[in-house]
Amino acid sequence: MASHRKPRSRSLMTGGLRTTPAVGITTAALTSVALLSQTAQAAPAQPSSKPRLEEVQQKVDTLYRQAEVATQKYNGAKERTDSKKQQVDALLDDVAQRTEDMNTARQKLGRYAAEQYRSGAVSDTATMFLADDPEDYFSQRHLMSRLTDEQKKSVDDYQSQARETAKKRTEAQSSLQDLTESQTDLRSTKETVQTKLSDARELLAELTAEEKARLAAIEKAKEAAARKKAAELAAKQKAAEAAKQKAAEKARQQEESSGSSSGSSGSASGSSDASYATKAAQALAFAKAQEGKPYVWGATGPDSYDCSGLTQAAWKSAGISLPRTTWDQVEIGKTVPLSDIQPGDLVFFYDDISHVGLYMGDGMMVHAPKPGTSVREESIYYDGTSSIHSVVRPA
Repeated sequence: MASHRKPRSRSLMTGGLRTTPAVGITTAALTSVALLSQTAQAAPAQPSSKPRLEEVQQKVDTLYRQAEVATQKYNGAKERTDSKKQQVDALLDDVAQRTEDMNTARQKLGRYAAEQYRSGAVSDTATMFLADDPEDYFSQRHLMSRLTDEQKKSVDDYQSQARETAKKRTEAQSSLQDLTESQTDLRSTKETVQTKLSDARELLAELTAEEKARLAAIEKAKEAAARKKAAELAAKQKAAEAAKQKAAEKARQQEESSGSSSGSSGSASGSSDASYATKAAQALAFAKAQEGKPYVWGATGPDSYDCSGLTQAAWKSAGISLPRTTWDQVEIGKTVPLSDIQPGDLVFFYDDISHVGLYMGDGMMVHAPKPGTSVREESIYYDGTSSIHSVVRPA
């Protein structure tokens, strides 16, 4: 971090000055003249290089945003790494089992060779067993014609197992290479997150107590404005719901007077809405129970969460499986307009879709905001209207 100290002014005095008795200038007088000259010619004082509080806040917010983007990359890399590791472990177990089966088959062929040795017919079978490539040897018709059906089946099984084992070994080697690449990507993104967060902490640490108080006041004013916007959205939604109910009641009365009915379609729609509302209530109950737990990047609970880790865990409690990252979660379910937002919907933020919260109703959401904070309830306008990217109904 660059120092914010004002650079020292360079002296305008030069060395090697000499007094000349012939002109009667004393050393003291010369020094006075030089000092007066320095004062007259010195450049005006430079303004402080320390950034304004608003600039610090913007830099910190930008670093947190960049860290959150890197966190989503980390989450994706970790998910791929975990998946690859499971795949590699399964392949290695499979190869080990196939190798064991091959050894069993080889022992069985060895017994055939021993039996033929004892019966005096040693040359072909024994040579086959001791050969470097039994498969090539078995291709010779004169040997195959001398084997019983059971022996031929054993040979076929051995050859098939050898081919499949070799194939699985190749597959395992390829998966190991993919796993190594995923682990490298994981380490790289982890370092990026840590660097961004470290830079943000350093900027905040340089603030004075007065500046920190002013920054808190700015945040409080911003929060008040966001809550006001949330209240406006809630009022609009309530008005729209009242108008919808009034229209529905009017339509019902008209149906009754005309004797017609469209209750079946309305019932189906109502059933679907009720099912979603039930699941959403479960997801929200889970999310609210996590309030106060710290934000930790890459965390999925139960003691801490990042933003997408919280929404994933909340909907999992309601029986709905969501992907790990915000970039994948935004692709799940149905995108709805902000005016139609309902409790349980996922609210995504920023053009890079690096943040997500779980909508509660009345313009409010529960989310894991950023490092240094905890899971909490907040207006969906916490970072301004323009920060809202989209709304998705996951179930």
